[in-house]
Amino acid sequence: MAGNQYTGGLDLSLESLGVNLPYNMEAEQAVLGAAILEAEIIPQMVENLRPEMFYARQNGEIFSEIVRLFTSSAPVDFVTLLAAVQDAGIFSTEEEAKVYLTQIAETVPSLSHVNTYIKIIGEKYRIRQLMQAAKTILEQSAEEPDADMLLESAEQKIYEIRSGRDSNALTPISSVIIDTYAHLQEISGPNKEKYLGIPTGFTYLDKMLTGGLGRSDLMILAARPGMGKTSFALNIATNVAKKRKIPVAVFSLEMTKDQLVSRILSSEAGISSQAFRTGELSTNDWEFLARASEVLARSHMYLDDTSNITIPEMKAKIRRVNQDPSKPDIGVIIIDYLQLMSTGKRTESRVQEISEITRNLKIMAKELNVPIIALSQLSRSAEKNRTDHRPMLSDLRDSGSIEQDADEVLFLYREAYYDKEEGDSAMAECIVAKNRHGEVGTVNLAWDGAHTRFTDVDYAHDA
Repeated sequence: MAGNQYTGGLDLSLESLGVNLPYNMEAEQAVLGAAILEAEIIPQMVENLRPEMFYARQNGEIFSEIVRLFTSSAPVDFVTLLAAVQDAGIFSTEEEAKVYLTQIAETVPSLSHVNTYIKIIGEKYRIRQLMQAAKTILEQSAEEPDADMLLESAEQKIYEIRSGRDSNALTPISSVIIDTYAHLQEISGPNKEKYLGIPTGFTYLDKMLTGGLGRSDLMILAARPGMGKTSFALNIATNVAKKRKIPVAVFSLEMTKDQLVSRILSSEAGISSQAFRTGELSTNDWEFLARASEVLARSHMYLDDTSNITIPEMKAKIRRVNQDPSKPDIGVIIIDYLQLMSTGKRTESRVQEISEITRNLKIMAKELNVPIIALSQLSRSAEKNRTDHRPMLSDLRDSGSIEQDADEVLFLYREAYYDKEEGDSAMAECIVAKNRHGEVGTVNLAWDGAHTRFTDVDYAHDA
């Protein structure tokens, strides 16, 4: 065999390393046999197992047929399952199918121990995944000289295994249907708030977004510099963390953590940003500041001001928080702002780099199942070439992929930004220019520049 210059000619297959893939045939057969004997057991099987978790191919295929029958509300017993496996061509002959199904049904040790059998199958499957991941990492180390990229790849594989996902596996539609049914039951049940969109705290915007921030969605929030997009994003962050008790991670590539906290406290305590800069706080200001600080300190907000941060670095930091069992998982990610991010590698153009960043942000939102709000600058065309300065999708800077990859695109616009005499300084518009899940349109907001905060128009004068 020709030797590889990086691996020294070593065969990195698991078999060559003397590694046998672990499995438990008795547990696999016991679970399938239990399904034949007791149909009431099937829901917990479907909830915890997938066909690819079975080591023996025919066992996985039999389980697929059980799921299919269950999904279609057909009875699951020896007769129906025999007909199903025959139609699917799992066995060479009808007699072979009969013998195998009879065998697994007659040798179930105990119906009361099905949960234990399910657990054994899951454990063996995860160990096989880990072994395969280790093999892949060895192979990649022979080709990828960048240690950071290797580490990110390894972390990603471990994260997918830990979270019960296998990015390399094809998922049968029967499993997806079961997941869809479960999701519909969740959003229709008494705890539906946990599964619907995450409210931004802005009433009319949430209605337009069909409940708020969609889980696994990438939202682009764009505006010209000084329009208030950072303030708006921080307003959403504090609303989510404070009112909904959902952890929020804010990655600021432009402002320091101290500056972010000053912005947030100014907004929450109702103290002018000018007073924060000069230190001229009244006695009442100190009281309001203490109350706001106490509430915010109890919320789960995480701030990061690493300049030029890459997506792998973001993912690694989020995973470290999520792996801590004493803390709830991050529920919303905010990035300020898109054009300051880096891929960490050379690209042919800035347009190509931004395209790769937005594509990977969408992938990250999907992997973590959290909404990501990425702030973005607009080109100057909105100011130069039109009498109406309201932004349009074509104004997004650097790449058309921003619009393509985003599930929602929001623009902030204040008339007073361009015309201080004619424009109402207390009014702002949030323009929903793209909405994959609902309608587009404009939401009117109130802008409080002294305290750098947006509010619903109806509640603009509330404390």
